[in-house]
Amino acid sequence: MDLAIFTTPSELGHYLQSHRSQSIGFVPTMGALHVGHQSLIDRARHENTLVIVSIFVNPLQFGPNEDLDQYPRQLEIDRAICETAGVDVLFIPTPESMGIRDTLTQVIPPPMMTSGLCGRTRTGHFQGVATIVTKLLNIVQPDRAYFGEKDAQQLAIIRKIVADLNLPVDIIGCSTLRADSGLAHSSRNQYLSPTGKAQSAVIYRSLKQAQVLVASGETHPPAILAAVVTELGTVPEFQLEYLELVDPETLQLIEVVDRSVLIAIAGRIENTRLIDNITIDK
Repeated sequence: MDLAIFTTPSELGHYLQSHRSQSIGFVPTMGALHVGHQSLIDRARHENTLVIVSIFVNPLQFGPNEDLDQYPRQLEIDRAICETAGVDVLFIPTPESMGIRDTLTQVIPPPMMTSGLCGRTRTGHFQGVATIVTKLLNIVQPDRAYFGEKDAQQLAIIRKIVADLNLPVDIIGCSTLRADSGLAHSSRNQYLSPTGKAQSAVIYRSLKQAQVLVASGETHPPAILAAVVTELGTVPEFQLEYLELVDPETLQLIEVVDRSVLIAIAGRIENTRLIDNITIDK
C-alpha cells in the first residue's frame, strides 16, 4: 500500500474513520528521522496492522533562545524513510492546523516532574510537549504510541498524563539506539562535526561508570556521580549542564540507590545540547 500523507487533523480523521477496526501504532516525531526513529517504526510495524508517523516541529516546546528555526528539517528524506519502513500514514500538520495560537488550551504536567533535569533550564518546554502530544493522541487515537527512552523525562511525563487523563492508549518506551561509540542517536547530532561526535562518546562512557559502581555495591549518590564527573573530565570540551540520579517514574532525586534508578545527563559539545540516560537496576 502506498504511503498516505495528510496535513490536517480533519483529513486524517476522515481517513481513519474507515480504518478503526485495525490496531493502530503511532510514532510522533519532529522529523529529521534517524535509526532511532526507525527502531520505533519497526516495533510499531511489528505490533500493529496500521502504522502512523507524525512529523511536527513543535514551536511550543522551544524557548526564545533555542534552535526552532535551525532545527533540522528533511521532509523528502523522512518521507522516503517512512516508505521504506512500511509506514501506512504520514501526518505532517502545520502549526495553523494544530491550533498554535496565544489562546490555545495548554496541558500542564505536575510541576514536580518538570522542575528538574531539562525543565530546570527549559522553562515551559514540557508544557509544550504535553500539549502537542495530548493533541496528537486525541487526533490519531492509536492503540499504542511509541517513544524513545533517550528522552526519559519526556517519556515519564507522557505516561503520567495518559494515566491521569485516562487516555485510552498504551505508551511504549523503546530502548535508546547508539552509534558504535555509544553516542545516542539524535536529530541534533547533525550539528556535530566528526570531532564533536567522537568527543561526545564520553557521555555514555561516563554513565557506564555509574553502572559499574552500583554493580560493585556502591549506593551513595555523591560517590556515584563523582565517578561520572571524573570520566567526563577526560573530555574538557564537554560542558556539563546537569547530572542527576532520580526515580525513573517520579523523576525525584534519590538519597540512596536501593532500587532501579535513572541517571540522566545533559551538556554541550560544540554548542550542541545533548542529553542521555541509562537505567541502573539494583
